[in-house]
Amino acid sequence: MGMVIMNSAVSVDGFIADGNDDVGPLHEWYFTGDTPIVEGGGRQYDHSGVGSGFTVSRASAEYVRPMWEAIGAIVMGRTLFDLVNGWEGKPPAGDHVVVVSHRPKPEGWHPEASYHFVDDVTAAIGKAKELAGERTVAVNAGDVGGQILAAGLVDEVAMDVVPVVFGSGKRYFGGVDGRHLLEDPHVVVQGDRVLHLMFKVRR
Repeated sequence: MGMVIMNSAVSVDGFIADGNDDVGPLHEWYFTGDTPIVEGGGRQYDHSGVGSGFTVSRASAEYVRPMWEAIGAIVMGRTLFDLVNGWEGKPPAGDHVVVVSHRPKPEGWHPEASYHFVDDVTAAIGKAKELAGERTVAVNAGDVGGQILAAGLVDEVAMDVVPVVFGSGKRYFGGVDGRHLLEDPHVVVQGDRVLHLMFKVRR
């Protein structure tokens, strides 16, 4: 089985969006460089659902591209699914998506897409690992990501730290309870207006 990696862009004070789910400048680095993340371009969606080809700095591309290529499945919460309409059935990375939600997939929504709706984070990771095989399971940060971390199911935490202070909003780790130790960062990459960090979760 592949690793489970929790990931998101985040402000320096730990927020992935403001209280209205607006990501503000957190994703600007995805569009200000000259190096495409996905070879050949292609239509991609950011957190806000805006369609565009991701072009980043060379340093960010060299970090993000292999990470995205390794992803087999994404786990996301229902709030993000609704905000981006599930990226219209075409996730930015991976072939499968597992949505943690007490509500089923909207009737008639992109029946061709490999999107699976489950109501439990442990079941979500189990399904995502089954779908991903030896590839990585990527977990979107936020409340669902925090629950998955608290359940001991996250192997690594990846943060794209953007130099902005939000002051309040949606936390990277959601409402996670208790203390969770991470190892020293084993990846530190300076991009343009973003610092990429990866930490292994201490067991």
